[in-house]
Parts: sequence; C-alpha cells; structure tokens
Amino acid sequence: MTLLAWLVRLTMRASSDIATFCVAAILMSSCAASPEIPPWFDALQRFPVKTVSVNGHRIAYLDEGHGPPLILIHGYGGSMWQWEYQQHPLAAHFRVITPDLIGSGLSDKPDLDYRPEDLIESVRGLMDALDLSTATLIGNSMGGGVAIGMVLTHPQRVDRLVLIDGLPDHVRERLGSPLMQRAVNTRVPAWLARLGNWLFPGTGTEAVLKEIVFDHALLTPAVLDRSNRNRRHPGLIAPLLSIRDSLPLWEQQFGARLNEIRHATLILWGEQDRLFPPQVGRDLQAAIPHARLIVIPQSGHIPQWEQPQAVNRHLLEFLQP
Repeated sequence: MTLLAWLVRLTMRASSDIATFCVAAILMSSCAASPEIPPWFDALQRFPVKTVSVNGHRIAYLDEGHGPPLILIHGYGGSMWQWEYQQHPLAAHFRVITPDLIGSGLSDKPDLDYRPEDLIESVRGLMDALDLSTATLIGNSMGGGVAIGMVLTHPQRVDRLVLIDGLPDHVRERLGSPLMQRAVNTRVPAWLARLGNWLFPGTGTEAVLKEIVFDHALLTPAVLDRSNRNRRHPGLIAPLLSIRDSLPLWEQQFGARLNEIRHATLILWGEQDRLFPPQVGRDLQAAIPHARLIVIPQSGHIPQWEQPQAVNRHLLEFLQP
C-alpha cells in the first residue's frame, strides 16, 4: 500500500485529521517556490527575479516586455512558475508582471490573517510601487478571486479581467475533488501541518499534481523534482491555512457581488478540471454581466500551463485593441 493510499484510508477513520493534514500539506505546498531570492526564475527560460517593498513586505515578481501592463496572479499554494509559458508570448505585446502573492512563493510570509483585503491590497500596493495607474488582471483559481476582489474594491485600477478556472461563489460546495474538499474542510493546527510536510517529504506530490493536471505525461521527473524542492521551504503552511480559513470572508465580501462587475471579462476553463468542473465556469459566466466563456479542451485546473498555446491565443485575441 502506498503512503498516500494509507493516508486516504486513515482519513476515512475516526483519526482522519492527521492523515488529511498530511495530504493537505502536500496539496497546498506542492507548487510553492524556494524561500531565498534567486537571481533567475526557475523555468524553461531564464527570467530575472525582481523584488519590491509593498506595505513593508518584500514581494518577488517577474517584469517582462513593454506596453499595456498585465498582472498574472497565481492560485492557492501556487507561485509564478504557473505562468512560465505566458512570459515570452505575452511580453511580445505587453508588459507582463508576474508576482508571487504575499505569503506565497518567494515573497515574504509575514504573520498576517491573510484576509481577502490583505491579498487585494498587496496587488494594489504592487501597482503603486511600479507606478501603474491601471492594469489588466489575469487570475488563475484563487488568483481569480483576488482579481475579482480588485475589480470590486478598486474598479478604476483595473482595465480588463481574465479568470482562468477562477474562484466561484460557494467555493466549498462547488469543489469536485474529494482530496481538496478534505484539505479545505479539515481543521488541524499549523504545527501539525508542518510536521506532516517534514515527515513525508516528496510522498504524494505526483498524486496531488494529477488532481490539477489532466495530461499526466506532462508530470515529468523534472516537474516532480521541482515541485518537491519548492514545497519544502519554511513559512508556507501558516499563510495557506489562514487563506483557507478566510474563505467565508470571500463569500461575504465578494461572492454575492459578481453581478456588479462591469469590466470586459474573459473566462477560460479547463474542460477536465477536477477541482471546479466546467459547469462552475458556466455559472460564473452567467453571474458576471457580458462575460465570455471559452472551454479549453484536454486541460485541467491550470490550463495556461497545460495548454499554453490555446490559452495564449485566446488571451491575445481578447487583449488586442
């Protein structure tokens, strides 16, 4: 029996909290980046990593190209690597800014509550620090929720909006992945989550990535090795647990206000998304006035990484004047 199978089996018993915690730690940290600031971004191409102080905290980001600014916002437990296939194609036409959100990746992980407004203000502060009056926001998964929060809180700062398998309303009820449901709904102390991550380094990473990536052939040894290395740095677990616990605030502040969005909105959705099935994307389109939905075939929860050519084509068509 594999360790992941053992954990899942334990999850079905009365002592499920510990097992689920270990699975949750693997899921939440599998896409995190190294805590040090390297000179270059760990991707297929080499991009210099930059940093800027936002509200007293260091934010790491990529800054490529020239033209109208785009800000690419990663999802829960993710980092800038999820946008590695967008850098060159989009930077040929736009200024592409790709941050690690506060509490994620290479950015600082201060002792905050990580309420929705904390993430929103870190994006607004990044725009201020880079002297950007407006930008188009492109968010994947939870990053879509941050982008929606920016549109509803600071509508004058957002040009256009793109949601890629974005955060819907009633998040917990809409989750289609049992693994993610347990990760979101289990209440375990942060110290125990860190212990699980330390006791079982590398175990289960492939199974977790198979939840969010449809084409498992893309999960090469190099990708798995990067995920294993990047998930082990200190400081990641507490922000992730805080963000998870703030989901009710997302519902209260933004989930019921999707019909207030008046910006041009493109919704891209992975046809094989196991976390949020395509019907969730259709519901999101119905809730946002004048939104357009395109389903991306042969892709899961991060289609911009799994089917970059199709996603980049749709992005460029939507963004061109």
